[in-house]
Amino acid sequence: MHDAPDPEKVAALRDFLAETGVSGLALAKGQAPKPELFNRVLRRVAGRPEAALVNDLVLRCQAQAVYSPHNIGHFGLALRRYAHFTSPIRRYADLLVHRALIAGLDGSPPGTAPDRLEAIGEHISGTERRAAAAERAAIDRYRAMLLAGSIGNLFAARISGVSSFGLFVTLLENGADGLVPISTLPSDYYDRDARTHRLIGRHDGRVFKLGDDVLVRLVEADGMGGRLVFRIEETSSFAGAKTGALVRSRRRRPATLRTGKSRRERR
Repeated sequence: MHDAPDPEKVAALRDFLAETGVSGLALAKGQAPKPELFNRVLRRVAGRPEAALVNDLVLRCQAQAVYSPHNIGHFGLALRRYAHFTSPIRRYADLLVHRALIAGLDGSPPGTAPDRLEAIGEHISGTERRAAAAERAAIDRYRAMLLAGSIGNLFAARISGVSSFGLFVTLLENGADGLVPISTLPSDYYDRDARTHRLIGRHDGRVFKLGDDVLVRLVEADGMGGRLVFRIEETSSFAGAKTGALVRSRRRRPATLRTGKSRRERR
């Protein structure tokens, strides 16, 4: 099942869209969001430079899928009742649904006791989360190992997250994610505005915000931990580098990376 989005996440998304000038989530306080509101936002940003970022933020706003015997429907599909399964069977959840369908057609007792379904749903929801986390960790390690030979090179990137300890960036060439520690930003004391996803310098007023295009230099690649560390060289303009292109340094040739799903395709 897919529950309705968390109201706090919807409010944060609305605030961010207001900052970018994208309208469409004009919700009254306490009003329940509807799928059409999100679809309207996605239609309005289609073809605009911030389209990929807004799509990602709308996705983050949605509730994660869980397995449960309580059928509350699918918010995104606007369905009051919803069940998902595949044939041939790929997951244990699929097997449970197949058993229930067969029992219903035959008029036989259900293959799984109804009082066990709650615990089973919680268990398989948890194992699915762990499997997804393991997949992401493996991809992060693979990317870090491949980029280990490119330390010192410049990359076109986009700020994909803002925290109190730094900025998360995603390389436009290959989707690899890494951290820009706040200690490496231009000398200042930075305050985090969680509502607008920004770091703001107290003295010079410099702003780093979600969605900014930046030029970063790779300074550390930890293959075992799947960790990449960058330093920002420039913002907004790539000084001649094309968006989405890898900026080659004269010292080393960067690794070519073609791996599985990026973090934008988690679900």
